[in-house]
Amino acid sequence: MESFVAATGDAVRFLLPPTVIFGLFALVMKRAAVVGMMQRAKRETLTNLGLVSINLVLLAPFFALPKSWISATVTPIAAFEQFWLGLPEIATLVATLLLADLVIYWRHRIEHTPALWPIHATHHSDETITWLTLVRKHPLGQLVSTIIDATPLLLIGIPIWAILLTKFIHVWWGFFIHADTKWTLGKFDWILMSPAAHRVHHIRDRQLANSNYAGFVSIWDRLFGTWQDPRPHLDCETGIDGGSRDILGELARPVDFYAKMARGEAIEGETVTGDAAKA
Repeated sequence: MESFVAATGDAVRFLLPPTVIFGLFALVMKRAAVVGMMQRAKRETLTNLGLVSINLVLLAPFFALPKSWISATVTPIAAFEQFWLGLPEIATLVATLLLADLVIYWRHRIEHTPALWPIHATHHSDETITWLTLVRKHPLGQLVSTIIDATPLLLIGIPIWAILLTKFIHVWWGFFIHADTKWTLGKFDWILMSPAAHRVHHIRDRQLANSNYAGFVSIWDRLFGTWQDPRPHLDCETGIDGGSRDILGELARPVDFYAKMARGEAIEGETVTGDAAKA
């Protein structure tokens, strides 16, 4: 019982600052229109909060297990450890930000393949994306990112402080790029991922959705040929074919999708998986 109380407190402390900051941001940017925006996003917000409650509270002890196992069993390569010790801290942080986003980029592309799309589709089914969409993950999707995102960084000996600080920066940038805004970053689009660029990744058009996979910088998408200029798509609709579901429907989505795939039937977003498989 104490672990759930502690997990609830952690979840509240995690969500309260962005709730305040992005709530004020919405008031400033949308003014009177913010009421209509909240009404349109109500259904998706309830689903998102339900998934957050499951992932960060109910299943928190479960997700702590792979984290502990990875920390205890992953042995850094000694040569890499010495390399990081010889770098200035700012260089270590910049390198970690880039390398962590490279890991996220490839994890994200893998999630768009047939094997993992049934799990990842929950994240893409949000039809009124807001900052809270960042944490809209099926528990299996949460497990995938828990296992993959930090493991390569630990393996190459990146200091724990740099990994934790990078995680903090990436999470807040993730809230920002999921926010309900059409912002690009002008010349900085050549380096950083913007809300407009990431919105294209959530677009209903499955061809265009196979783009802008990274979560912090745009250079990996440009390097690997998956960058999509967001400017022609600033007002794009988001979601997947078949629409979003309530919390129980989203939890059941992977079972439904895998069953359909086993029977050779089409699933929502199947062109995403097909195109991504060729990427």
